[in-house]
Amino acid sequence: MTLAFLNPSRSFDEVKKAVRFIGHDGMFEVRFFVEAGALARAGAGTGKSQLSESECLTAFDAARRSIHDVAREAYSHGRRTDYTLTAADFR
Repeated sequence: MTLAFLNPSRSFDEVKKAVRFIGHDGMFEVRFFVEAGALARAGAGTGKSQLSESECLTAFDAARRSIHDVAREAYSHGRRTDYTLTAADFR
């Protein structure tokens, strides 16, 4: 099976300073986190190095397609139950 993102919900994890979202491989749930620093880099036009919770969620929504592509790529290299995507993953 391939990784699908059937549920568009996402949330901000204050402890990890990352946006959390879920992927599905058949009946298996896979958790993903995108670090706030990666989202700040993606929104480089803002000139900010740190984003608020709402700015992170907005940046995630704006880059959702590419974030899902990076998540699929990470998942293809080894199937685990959770992943943290960093700025280095978005080249």
